[in-house]
Amino acid sequence: MDLFELFQYTFFQHALLGSLFASIACGIIGTYIVTRRLVFISGGITHASFGGIGIGLYAGIPPVVTAAVFSVLSAFGVQWLSKRNDMREDSAIAVFWTFGMAVGIIFSFLAPGFTPDLSSYLFGNILTITDGDIWLLAALSVALALFFGLFFRPILAIAFDREFARSQRMPVTFFEYLLMMFIALTIVACLRMVGIVLAISLLTLPQMTANLFTYSFKRIIWLSILVGYASCIGGLFLSYSLQVPSGASIIFVSILLYAGAKVGKTLSVHKKRTCA
Repeated sequence: MDLFELFQYTFFQHALLGSLFASIACGIIGTYIVTRRLVFISGGITHASFGGIGIGLYAGIPPVVTAAVFSVLSAFGVQWLSKRNDMREDSAIAVFWTFGMAVGIIFSFLAPGFTPDLSSYLFGNILTITDGDIWLLAALSVALALFFGLFFRPILAIAFDREFARSQRMPVTFFEYLLMMFIALTIVACLRMVGIVLAISLLTLPQMTANLFTYSFKRIIWLSILVGYASCIGGLFLSYSLQVPSGASIIFVSILLYAGAKVGKTLSVHKKRTCA
């Protein structure tokens, strides 16, 4: 089959549309994650979401719903525990990371009937996303765009200097919890695409690549959306060509784009110094 013939198939059209909305959502909230250095926290939330998936399989509830609830509660828990004086942030993350994975494994094996195939949740498969997944990603993208558009100034202040934001009487704690909720929901919305193991990469690699070219918060958002979508498209074609999982292919292309951009910038800087 010719690569361009793939565009005729509904599953591939769904994958392209889902990739677009996922790139928008991840580009927006991922910029905040990288700026605030919340990558480790986001990784903890990602793995904690497995607890919600296991509970959903056991209770007969759509796993995306229970994963969303479990992830949001875990995000709030990490945020609350990390602010306590008697617990370090990395310890709080480890608590919810391991607890979520343990709960997920226990309940998934207690689920009635055949043992469920957990590989789709761990590694994802963008070619299996449904209309519901696309609508979820679209709604989340719109919500994030509106939220960041309306409250860009306080979000920017909190991302770079929380103490300055407090001095300006901004509701820092409220915004932090709200942003943690968006992080959790974005992670859950992307699970069908790249899975639990690789979800955090979609929230960080495009932003890291964009950050090589600009330090502007707004420009990083726009560039990371473009880089993220390019990674998704490249990953889809690579997945088809090599017959390998799509989630891993998307992340592999993301890493290649980052490495290429890093090498290109390094050579450019070296050339300027040589000419000078």
